Amino acid sequence: MISLNDYLYKGSTVMRILHQYAADLKENAHQTHNSIDLAHCNFLIGISELLEHNDFLTSQSNRIKELYKYMTVQYPYLAFTFKGRIKSLIRAEEKFNGYIVEFIYDYHEKNGTFPTESDIKNHLQCFRDLIAYRIVISLPKCHPIGQETKTESEHRILYEIANVLPEFLEERGFTAELSGLPQKIASPLLQESVRPYYRDYISNVRPHGYQSLHITLYDNFARCYTEVQLRTKDMDDHAEIGEANHFGYEKKQESDRARRAAIPVGAFPIFDDAYERVQMLQTIDLSQVDVNMFTAIDNYRINDGCGLFRGRQILPFEHLSRFQNDLID
Repeated sequence: MISLNDYLYKGSTVMRILHQYAADLKENAHQTHNSIDLAHCNFLIGISELLEHNDFLTSQSNRIKELYKYMTVQYPYLAFTFKGRIKSLIRAEEKFNGYIVEFIYDYHEKNGTFPTESDIKNHLQCFRDLIAYRIVISLPKCHPIGQETKTESEHRILYEIANVLPEFLEERGFTAELSGLPQKIASPLLQESVRPYYRDYISNVRPHGYQSLHITLYDNFARCYTEVQLRTKDMDDHAEIGEANHFGYEKKQESDRARRAAIPVGAFPIFDDAYERVQMLQTIDLSQVDVNMFTAIDNYRINDGCGLFRGRQILPFEHLSRFQNDLID
């Protein structure tokens, strides 16, 4: 089995790793007639093209910036940030193989058999967040909020933005994609006209407490998908440095072990390969990795200058409320 880990210790650049890994997967796919490895190869080629030919990001970020400008006028009292990133190679690889593991396990649990390779490839089309933007809002405590609590005000504003966002960005070359997920609870703050496009993890809180609004958009100019996430500062803290981050990782480890136990080694080689790749990345010692422009003292102290582990930043826009800064650029 070929894995990303095989290429992380030779001092190569991220681009060289992508090209070599993709080429080796393609060769192996032809030799073994493994169409999943070929789909994996094409996925890696997509990432490399995104990094090599990224002129479209200027256009995309400028159109996203129009929403930022709109919010500075509409909510001058609000503090908020816009952050954009291209998913890191390690995270993308882990998620790609994680999708395979999850799909095969769920299919086997439901049907008692394994899916076809075409079923697996069709499922992998749901990978649409290589490019993502996050909008995080915060209402300063000094801002008068009347009868509402700070949390109630922030939630109301967040849903107001969510209601405007699809049409606003569609006028600028994006098309909102249907979420395809049933929502157990629908927030009355989210308009019915936009509800089918959102994955509402605020009303439908995940088990580890993660909260956010997610929407996927297709950029008709760049011909690629991008995801937009909307959160309050408290939600972002919980996801990034709180229990959702740590607890989610622990629960994922437990879930992965349960899937391995349910499908014995050798029963379905595609599952075996994907599971092993995920485990190798989850247990990697980053301090031993030798990739150009990447250094780690341990798995927490990391200087990632190439987007190997933490992703490549596209844009940071920050708006300070009038209560913090009377001048708005």
